[in-house]
Amino acid sequence: MVITEILGNIYEPKGGVLVQGCHLEKVVLPSADLVKRIQRLTTDHGNEYGLRLPSGSADLKDGDILAIYQEEGRGNAVVIAVLPTDVLVIAPTSIYEMAFVAHSLGNRHLQAQFFDTSSDYQAEVMVVQYDHTVEDFLKHHDTPYSRQERVMPVPFRHAEHTH
Repeated sequence: MVITEILGNIYEPKGGVLVQGCHLEKVVLPSADLVKRIQRLTTDHGNEYGLRLPSGSADLKDGDILAIYQEEGRGNAVVIAVLPTDVLVIAPTSIYEMAFVAHSLGNRHLQAQFFDTSSDYQAEVMVVQYDHTVEDFLKHHDTPYSRQERVMPVPFRHAEHTH
């Protein structure tokens, strides 16, 4: 079977209704694979699927529903499950410290994601993929941070850059 569209997401109300009563068959992916439009997928049940999303499709997300089908009188749903990413959660104590850190890390062309107090972090933080040189920088400048494994809502992309 070739999947050409995302049916919904189990974490959204409409998607939750779609999979209600279904067994969830998971396709476990690292965050880096969420940006791929064409790929071969294998579920935790050993079933293989082709993925061919149209150009311009949104990136895959944790909980995306790829297929729903009946098997032995029971509903099954094929769903994306994203592996946690090793990240640094940076929590500067002032706007000055945040600007300094963001500027310094921006010069390294690192992808960053920002969250506010209404997020799962319950604080205003900047999150970057783990890198030992960034960790050393944060330690050297006494910037509060923690290293965590997180399922990120948006995949980190390689930052293209030219001068």
